[in-house]
Amino acid sequence: MNEDYLNIEIRKFLKKVGISSQRELESHIKQSIESGSLKIGDNVELEMRLLVKNRGIEHIISDKIKIE
Repeated sequence: MNEDYLNIEIRKFLKKVGISSQRELESHIKQSIESGSLKIGDNVELEMRLLVKNRGIEHIISDKIKIE
């Protein structure tokens, strides 16, 4: 197995996930603040789920961010 190639492929995938997730979160948070359903000082609970199809692997990361 070419570990360097694997590392590059995984990093490319994670970059896509990171960029698209950040854009989605920023858009939703801005819209929620504008509509009044989210206010400064509120927390947003987040959960990211990584599922490796047909391999039985699931990895979940949970966190929250405070809106300032």
